[in-house]
Amino acid sequence: MRALIAAFRLQLRVLRTDASQIQTLAMVPLFTVIFVQIVRHAGREDLTGYAVLAPALIAVWALALQSSGEVIEEDRLQGTLELVVGSPTPFAYVVLARVLAVTLVSLVAFAEVWLVSWAVFGVVVDIHHPREFVLTILATALATAGTATIMASLFIVTRSPRTFQNSLSWPFYVVGGVLVPVAFLPDWLQPLSTIVFLSWSADLLRASLAPESIDDVGVRLAMILLLGTCGFAIGFALLARMLRQARRTATLGLA
Repeated sequence: MRALIAAFRLQLRVLRTDASQIQTLAMVPLFTVIFVQIVRHAGREDLTGYAVLAPALIAVWALALQSSGEVIEEDRLQGTLELVVGSPTPFAYVVLARVLAVTLVSLVAFAEVWLVSWAVFGVVVDIHHPREFVLTILATALATAGTATIMASLFIVTRSPRTFQNSLSWPFYVVGGVLVPVAFLPDWLQPLSTIVFLSWSADLLRASLAPESIDDVGVRLAMILLLGTCGFAIGFALLARMLRQARRTATLGLA
């Protein structure tokens, strides 16, 4: 536990000294304006909540994906990757703690989108179920950090992690129903969405904005956490395998 806390605090210090790692947050206002303007132009002001939530979820996943690669890349460039991997604490736990630190910081995006929608459009999106809204955000943060460890395993064996970062972002947004609900996706794609935690998060967040009562809140929160836990378990196994391969081929520290 001490090592996890140390890794968490280390990443917070890194963020304070290198703001470029959270530059995605600077794009959130732009995405918010674009999405809200789209639904307003279409005469669907009732979908403003959807347009406001989407940029926040995009930022959370994008920053987690970025940080899972940067943790590997920066340690590799600084020559500390071998030391971290050789420590008694499983490397997957270190990655999880550092990505979780970034993910929690990225939750600022939710405040950004509400502020921008009010400042630019004069629109205040009501949250009719604040408790469920907050619980969903926290569950999403944990699931995001857990799932990002899968991506970290890919970055161990590649010299260009940013290539994967750029290509793995938008497919998750589409399959996860971040802007367009899963129900409107093609039939063949909908079953795949059920195993993507973002689809459960987006649906529950949208439901928390509506005045109607929310069904099966506990089950839906549990699914977010379950999928995040499964993602971490897969990431843990893949990281262990990739590290063994990197040690065997003596490529762990190659940049």
